[in-house]
Amino acid sequence: MPLNLKETEALKFLATHLLYGLAAGATFGVMVLVTNMGNIWTLAKESSHTWTVLALFFFGLFVTFGSVGMGVGIMSLARDDEADDRD
Repeated sequence: MPLNLKETEALKFLATHLLYGLAAGATFGVMVLVTNMGNIWTLAKESSHTWTVLALFFFGLFVTFGSVGMGVGIMSLARDDEADDRD
């Protein structure tokens, strides 16, 4: 069953905000590792499972920031509707 126009627009809207969140999560994760905040890079580097530690670290960031990005996008819709009602 093909998606109608509104469903396609909604999925594009969510995907766009998800990508914003993923980009923010990746940026934050890289900055944490570069600055060695909380000695996370040192702990990961000295672990026998460095790639697993980093994969789990970034997975958690992607889930968190991606969800926040979509949530902010959804919540901004109400604000746009309220501004239209006042005019």
